[in-house]
Amino acid sequence: MSVPLRISDLLARSDLALSVTYDVPPRLLDRTIEAATVSDLPVPGKWLQGGELLMTIGLLLPGDPAACRAYVREVTEGGAACLALGLGQGLPYQEAPAPLVAAAEEAGLPLLTVPDEVPFIAVTKAVFDARADEQREVLHRAFATQRRLTAAAAGDGLRPMLAEWTAATGVGAAVLDPLGRLLATGDRAQHTPPPQARDLVERVAARGLRGSASSTAGGQQLEVQPLGARRLRGLLLLTGRPDDAARSVVPGLVSLLSLELERRHLRDEPERRRRSALLSELLAAEDPAADRARDMLHSVGLTAERVRGVVVEPEDGREAADGASGEAAAAAAQEMAADLALAIPGGLVRVTGTGPGGTPGGIVEAVVGEDLDVRDVLARFAPHRPAGIGPATAPEAVRVSLRQAAGLLAVSRSAGEPAEARQSQASRLLLDLGDRRTLHGYADSVLGPLDLADNGEELIATLAAWLETGGAWDATSRRLGVHRHTVRNRLDKAMDLTGRRLDDPDDRFDLWLATRIRRGGAVTAGTGGRPAPPPPPTRPGR
Repeated sequence: MSVPLRISDLLARSDLALSVTYDVPPRLLDRTIEAATVSDLPVPGKWLQGGELLMTIGLLLPGDPAACRAYVREVTEGGAACLALGLGQGLPYQEAPAPLVAAAEEAGLPLLTVPDEVPFIAVTKAVFDARADEQREVLHRAFATQRRLTAAAAGDGLRPMLAEWTAATGVGAAVLDPLGRLLATGDRAQHTPPPQARDLVERVAARGLRGSASSTAGGQQLEVQPLGARRLRGLLLLTGRPDDAARSVVPGLVSLLSLELERRHLRDEPERRRRSALLSELLAAEDPAADRARDMLHSVGLTAERVRGVVVEPEDGREAADGASGEAAAAAAQEMAADLALAIPGGLVRVTGTGPGGTPGGIVEAVVGEDLDVRDVLARFAPHRPAGIGPATAPEAVRVSLRQAAGLLAVSRSAGEPAEARQSQASRLLLDLGDRRTLHGYADSVLGPLDLADNGEELIATLAAWLETGGAWDATSRRLGVHRHTVRNRLDKAMDLTGRRLDDPDDRFDLWLATRIRRGGAVTAGTGGRPAPPPPPTRPGR
């Protein structure tokens, strides 16, 4: 490893014959020399950048103590590492003047003298030769580290590259997925990212490939770099402060890790296709058996008791009108589906259908566990895209949740954010705003004929269950514990008594709202004078 040029190194060179003018403390002689310059200006500070060896013959050097202190202060505030005074025949000084020595010692500025036989150019060349040696050493180390990383990249996976990086630089490294989960690390003992890195990782992940970030937490230097070619595939977390050689290799490390993650992305394509086919199989049956649906989800690791459907629109009509080709739209949909498959436990994601108005590209459908923060995932991988989030359902009824999610795309487009189906939300708003007596009267007017009928409570309970399951006959029969033909017979009788039709949207909404009002509390039926029927049984988990 190269060692920076220090003042003590210059003093040790016999060919320069430099001397100190007072007993300079060793800590001051350890200052690094970045460059050498010559100036006889009385105010040279604004021409300095910091770390210089400033040489002068003292042509305009003031003689009184106060002026010398002002001059030394100017040099110190300009950032010079030390001051060197040239001595000799025909020069203003043959020895360092006492006021200048006193001012330098008082300010803690090393003051050297350059003898007559040593030209300033010799000192300048010595400084720049040493700096050139440092830079060559940095380049050699950087090339050696890059070769080690390239050789490791030809191996298997991310860890060999991270291990080589840490061995060569002493800086810890880990690769995280876009959600901050650890994929690989150069340290086998590390199983999770440091807690203090969480905010930094989330900040960079939210920006995609647009930039990196660094911070110092608990005295530890942290840096996060995005990984990926066209889309964010992961994050590189560096723990420690890279030196100049290591810093120059960071872009190469990022490139090699990005290539490995892109290779993984392509390698995982068959598995994504398998899970997409599994989702299509789950949704193909109108009313799949509960055990069968649950087993299918468990086979991919999705063990949540309740799930919800999510629908995302990768492209909109305006983008298509602006000239986005069908191939580009389809590619965008597939890329988004792959990102969501990575982020969603179970990875049940597929691209299906066409976009709004028949535009190419399709929509992305996914099934997720009820406890997943869907909005966070969408903000990361589908920002500013229309998205619908269906209600939580049993696995066998997820098709209904997806249908409701798809119906919310138009709402999401207008709102500019994902729209979520919250069961009872709309009806609860109406119930809260409306007068209770008026609402009960409305329910009585709709359901009154059923209140007066034999087995009216069964008819209302069956109607409520059928409406709540989205018109799924088998799901309603399982929920009530009766045969689906019984469900159909009860609903036919209810429609005959009320004069309504289930295939009429207005009638269906009236019936649904009336049953929701009845479920809101004890109601006295206006026509028959009997208590309102009890609310229909609810699904487990509600």
